[in-house]
Amino acid sequence: MESNLEVWKTAHQLTLAVYKVTQDFPKSEQFGLTSQVRRSAASVPTNIIEGQARQYKKEFIQFLYISKGSLEETNYHLFLSKELGYIVEDDYKMLSELCTRIKMMLYKLIKSLAA
Repeated sequence: MESNLEVWKTAHQLTLAVYKVTQDFPKSEQFGLTSQVRRSAASVPTNIIEGQARQYKKEFIQFLYISKGSLEETNYHLFLSKELGYIVEDDYKMLSELCTRIKMMLYKLIKSLAA
């Protein structure tokens, strides 16, 4: 399954990167932060593609807003992971910049659909 939307492709790349970086998280975080950040990251492209499959534009926009919320949740989990020393600064910076890029793409897509 794949979407032709660039924002979906970028969000999918974020999810893959989050899964990769969390492989080295402490075992004690397996059902805590590791699970949380993976779920919130995967929720971003999941809601984009689910919204795209909806019949009405208004529904699609609502799913994009949910995706945006999941993105903010992911961004916080990544910040927390950095603060706890689970993610090195360079990885955090790359992931944070990816989150910002996706946020801008979502904003532009929502704006274009609402017009």
